[in-house]
Amino acid sequence: MERQTLVGALLVTGSVAAIGAVGGYVVASQPEYAQVVRVEPVTKAVTVTGQECRNARVTKKKPATDANRLTGTVIGGMVGGVIGHQFGSGGGRILATVAGAPGGGAGGEQIRKAGQDKNAVAPDGRDCKMVSRTENQVVAYDVRYRFDGKLGTIRMDHAPGQRIPVRDGKFVLSEESETEPKG
Repeated sequence: MERQTLVGALLVTGSVAAIGAVGGYVVASQPEYAQVVRVEPVTKAVTVTGQECRNARVTKKKPATDANRLTGTVIGGMVGGVIGHQFGSGGGRILATVAGAPGGGAGGEQIRKAGQDKNAVAPDGRDCKMVSRTENQVVAYDVRYRFDGKLGTIRMDHAPGQRIPVRDGKFVLSEESETEPKG
């Protein structure tokens, strides 16, 4: 019976020692933390281009009823020719008629165009234009921390919160990245 007690005691002692060793490893491998004292965003001025829209009355011309825009010119040319025919006599009258036709045609076209411009509609719509502006964007964070009784600073790509994990004496900044604390 003594031998069974001795074997049992050895097994219990070995088990306790093994559990203590594993527990000590787990506690030792857990990260420590550096206390964050201050976080200052680092900004950079960048130019941002975007569309800016506002509600506005948008003027649109109605389509021309005379697609070839000849009516004003033809009628103006005829009137100009008739007026030119009133001046002079003989060959001068023919010359005045010929000279009056193009002038009347140009005047008729201007009258037609002015009438077309007045024939515009102005529905409510959106007036949009491309604009550029400068704005400050956060590109990093300067973090002041306390670790192992010392103050230090590190630049991080994200805001760390209230503490930074430290494993094996190195900051754990992400799953892939570790950095030595600088004091």
